[in-house]
Amino acid sequence: MKKILLLALILALGACGFQLRGAAQLPFKSLYVDGGGSVLGVDLQRALRYGSNVQIAATPAEAQAVLQVLGEGREKRILSIGANGRVSEYVLFYRLSFRLHDGKGKELIPAQPLELKRDISFSDAQVLAKEQEEAMLYRDMQGDAVQQVIRRLNAAKI
Repeated sequence: MKKILLLALILALGACGFQLRGAAQLPFKSLYVDGGGSVLGVDLQRALRYGSNVQIAATPAEAQAVLQVLGEGREKRILSIGANGRVSEYVLFYRLSFRLHDGKGKELIPAQPLELKRDISFSDAQVLAKEQEEAMLYRDMQGDAVQQVIRRLNAAKI
């Protein structure tokens, strides 16, 4: 019975056109990441190096396109307060803005803002665990932002 169900699931996935995303096919051959020394820049370079067809250039002059990280920020706001007057939930924001240009003044992608948010519960009894969870959520949002940047680069017109 399990084999029949598994076979039916595989056939259904194949029939709907599902396929793995695979490597990004960016419309340029080389890219310089301006801001490559930051954690975000390193993550972008790693994702592009191993998940796309593009070469990472050492200088903007060697690159066909330049990805410029304009800003990155984190914010934590109170989402709800419990009956005792203490915070019970926060909302975390991760913001990123970037642009893509050819290094000669032609803008390929104008300044693009990205904003991701996650809700997190809070407990006075578990402060250290909640701090670690918050750091993990920020890392997760940064990884999501990197993937969104790559998808937007994929849509650039050269």
